[in-house]
Amino acid sequence: MPPRTTDSAPERRDDDHPPRLDQETDGENSAGRGPKRTGRDTDAERPTGRSPRRTGPDTDAGAEAGPGGDAGADAGDGARPAPADGAERGHDADPAAGAVGTGGAESPRAEPRAAHGTDTSTGTGTGTGLENPPRGRIRPRAESAPAAEGEPDAHGSPSPGDETGAGVGPRVVAMRRAADGGRRWRAAHLAGCAALLAVALTGGAIAFAGAGDGRAGAGAQAVSAAGAPAAGVLARGDLDAGIGALQKHLRAQPRDFGSWATLGTAYVEQARTKGDPSRYPQAERALKRSLELDPGNDQALAGRAALAAARHDFTGALKDADRALKQNPYNERALCTRIDALVELGRYDDAAEAARTADDRRPGVPVFTRYAYVKELRGDVRTARDVLERALEVSDSPGDIAYVATALGQLAWNQGEYKTALGHYARALAADEDYLPALEGRARAQAANGDRAAAVEGLEQVVARFPLPGPLVALGELYEDRGADGDRARAGDQYALVDAWTSLARAGGVNADLDSAMAAADHGDRKEALRAARAEWNRRHSVHTADALAWALHVNGRDEEALPYARRATATGYRNAVFLYHRGIIERATGNDREARAHLTAALGLNPGFSPLGAREARSALKDLEGAR
Repeated sequence: MPPRTTDSAPERRDDDHPPRLDQETDGENSAGRGPKRTGRDTDAERPTGRSPRRTGPDTDAGAEAGPGGDAGADAGDGARPAPADGAERGHDADPAAGAVGTGGAESPRAEPRAAHGTDTSTGTGTGTGLENPPRGRIRPRAESAPAAEGEPDAHGSPSPGDETGAGVGPRVVAMRRAADGGRRWRAAHLAGCAALLAVALTGGAIAFAGAGDGRAGAGAQAVSAAGAPAAGVLARGDLDAGIGALQKHLRAQPRDFGSWATLGTAYVEQARTKGDPSRYPQAERALKRSLELDPGNDQALAGRAALAAARHDFTGALKDADRALKQNPYNERALCTRIDALVELGRYDDAAEAARTADDRRPGVPVFTRYAYVKELRGDVRTARDVLERALEVSDSPGDIAYVATALGQLAWNQGEYKTALGHYARALAADEDYLPALEGRARAQAANGDRAAAVEGLEQVVARFPLPGPLVALGELYEDRGADGDRARAGDQYALVDAWTSLARAGGVNADLDSAMAAADHGDRKEALRAARAEWNRRHSVHTADALAWALHVNGRDEEALPYARRATATGYRNAVFLYHRGIIERATGNDREARAHLTAALGLNPGFSPLGAREARSALKDLEGAR
């Protein structure tokens, strides 16, 4: 399972006052409460649609989409904001109804970390995050909301909207054709990748448009009398409708730095939730515009930190998060992105301290989920589960419930508790039937629990909509394990799509080395896997990068060099069957048979369904080791 993204935990409503972790669990306590806030909060708000204060003449015609000005067609298909990288709730100085505040509305990782999370892990992400694993973390809907008008052009005028009239954009069509094309796509692999990338780069800004399903509220017309997004549009999770409302508002008030910051962060969210890295340059331009209008404003700095984390520039994310917190120590997005960055950089002690600080200042679901992941990385699964269960108790929106229940499902899956995981995924999907991380997690749990047919069907549905590396590799391995006629070719198509996604991500400014190293080591160019893993290790020393480098060295026949990295990947106590399996195989190759038996046995005992192909190799290697005793 890819690393859980930490950059996408759900955000909190303005009137939420959740308990701190030290009031709820026996885990680590916050080191002391921060000073009581009095007066005006300057941190960016959660996307509640609160009206931004006018910061300049309404008639200013100089609004820009940013350098290049190609911001037309930026509403997506109705995805809700991902579980927050930390979008903040704030209390504006102007409490009047319809009044405009400095913050505007923000929408946020995880991953993420992927579900690699990492980085979403990592979403990956890693990715991250959102990475996150990260963690994680990303709530697109199945149907499309009405496409909103484009953001302001270089003269403050509306640019064309992104409606395609077909319900999906050309990028999705291209990805689906690639995913379904089978042998035809494989025969023209290079041409197909080039065509896909061309569509993504030229048509990414108009992807995911189309007719809505009626769940997006008032859509692009949801603006208040003051001209700013109506309260609750973004808070309800109507990300695309909220973006459209922000675009409309900025055409009327182009000097509203808070709304530019909000729009930029919403683009980050849209990119992550839809797997569309072409949104990142648009986010960068909007955030740059905000900082031009009000240099040093904490909302834009926090948004820029979230953008850097989404692009896997965790050093840059940490720098911008620290700058935002210097301006406003209570900026929730910055607090949460700071935790994510420290996790992804492998600075786990610092991440734990950052989580305690964030819990002290802004307790709530975004902080709780990150706190839980930091504990999980240290091997404290009991506390991680307890924190997530308590986060679920205070979750009252469908998005929050879906996100936290999915995190619980992944935690259970990592421990080999498949029925428990399926129960959590069922709860997540009851809250949001189209929540893709839950659909992916359910398919993985079904496969591990022996229901391969349902798992294949579920992953086929996921990758047909959003062909991201984690589910693509998982589906390819299920095809290989099934071994029916044409399955090897079908698997090859999934792995080829990973290459196409990697190219697309890099074109959007994303560092995709961890994703490409993980996929290529088993299903691609082994030399490229080693190059990418080394490059990523030079940037950050997390357990995920240590594991990726160890495995890339192994598949290139350099096991003695790989062993220290494999040991480092398991040194924190993180209970991950893939890491244990990789270490056991590398120890066997280096003649450390006793250690190899211990770690292969541990991998299969912890999560015997961690990978259909990896588990098969682990069982075979263990059998050989036992026979040689």
